[in-house]
Amino acid sequence: MAATEWLTVDELAAELKVPKATIYKWRANREGPRAAQIGRHLRFRRGDVDAWLEAVCLETPR
Repeated sequence: MAATEWLTVDELAAELKVPKATIYKWRANREGPRAAQIGRHLRFRRGDVDAWLEAVCLETPR
């Protein structure tokens, strides 16, 4: 079984090329990928991020 890859807020923001504040704003507005809160830290599963990106791409009109 493959290990689950977890991303930090910094890593997710860098990958999506958005400010960290955007990640926190999405979280406050219940938007963005699912996150796990571990103590005071947020972590994002790679699979959840990929699924969210696919859904966003499908919803965006061209």
